[in-house]
Amino acid sequence: MAVSKSSSAVSGSATLAPTKKASVSLTGAPAQRSQGSRKSKRAWRKNVDIEPVEEGLEGLRAEERVTGTFLQNKKDEELFQVDVRGDDEVRKTLPKFSERVLTSTKILSERSAVPAVFSRPTAGNKLEKRKVVSHEDKSRLLRMGKRLRRGPFNAYVDPDQVGEGSAMLELSEAAKKAGEYDVWAEDVPDRPMVKAPQTENPRTHIALSAVPSPHEGTSYNPPLTAHQQLLRTAHEKEEQRLKAGEELEALKAKLDKARAVATAETMAALDGVPGMKIDEVAEGQADEDDATEPLPPKKMPSRKTKQQRRKAERLRAEKRALAEKAARKRMLANVDSAKALRKSIGRNLATRERLRAQRQAALQEKLRQGLAGQKIGKHVVPEGAIDVQLGEELSESLRALKPEGNLFRDRFINMQHRALIEPHAPNPPKKNRRKTKEYEKHSYKRFDRDS
Repeated sequence: MAVSKSSSAVSGSATLAPTKKASVSLTGAPAQRSQGSRKSKRAWRKNVDIEPVEEGLEGLRAEERVTGTFLQNKKDEELFQVDVRGDDEVRKTLPKFSERVLTSTKILSERSAVPAVFSRPTAGNKLEKRKVVSHEDKSRLLRMGKRLRRGPFNAYVDPDQVGEGSAMLELSEAAKKAGEYDVWAEDVPDRPMVKAPQTENPRTHIALSAVPSPHEGTSYNPPLTAHQQLLRTAHEKEEQRLKAGEELEALKAKLDKARAVATAETMAALDGVPGMKIDEVAEGQADEDDATEPLPPKKMPSRKTKQQRRKAERLRAEKRALAEKAARKRMLANVDSAKALRKSIGRNLATRERLRAQRQAALQEKLRQGLAGQKIGKHVVPEGAIDVQLGEELSESLRALKPEGNLFRDRFINMQHRALIEPHAPNPPKKNRRKTKEYEKHSYKRFDRDS
């Protein structure tokens, strides 16, 4: 009896006590209090029961995890199918229920049809890549939002001044193409072939030897004709050098003279513009000039009459007709002489081709001797100095022979002639303008102290 009383008392107390809301909702979110304060709109919105809405949204999420989308968006053909012949493999694909399966295995086996969230698109990802915001668009959005951007050393970056101070620097080509090429890959991609230039390399036509044999006139006991020929060549080269120097001096003198004239004109313009000075005229003389020389009346152009216009149009028509007649006459004359013109054009073309072949042969022959005297780029390839001695300077024996020339200079110029080294202007070393100052310290007189 006591037991029954106690049980009835418990049941009675349970029915009389107010019902409490579960501590956790069906969706896993913490539950709100069953009855809260609803004195204001804020409290009403906070304490309102949205459990049915959460249940409906959770059901839609479950459908999306299983099917990949909502069922109401799918067609009937995707949801239903009439099986008329069956499939023996269906039983194998059905999941097998087992009470001994671990909980972690059950969780891993429940795969969702919704694609996983990825932070960075990769080349191997088959899903749709998200749109990556470029560096320029991000900078533009920051400027539109008027938000300061921090750069190196936590300093604010001015996006308007690119490349100055702490401003944002443009990405280099290597940074933009980062990730496209794998350094450690075994299969190296084929590099694009570099297209060769149309012009031929002059080095292929040069037949100059690395150590050319010297001229006969440079010998310590040369033949008379070879020595005279070498002297004549050196004399002509020196004359050309002196003539070029004289022309340069004349040009400098001409420029100095023009500069002096311009300076004189400028100084004269400071005092007054020549030709613009007006002489003072007496009043009586001015009145006499006005009375004796009246201004000529300005004649206004009169408008042409219809008869004059028709006459001018008729003259223009006659000129056009004569010009057309002359052109037709020339055309008929050319038609009659078409064969002769064709023959003359053929002869001219043959002559031009022959002259062009001769020029090409001359250039090839000149190129075989090297690039001496030719302009390559901004500089001219030096021809090299001619080492020659006068008649009284010649020594008839090797014992009295004096060295002439410089072998290093000859080899260097020869490499320029063979297009192995590009020509350069002489660049002598600059002298140090700072002089070394010497000071005498007083310490050398302190001999009485121990060092």
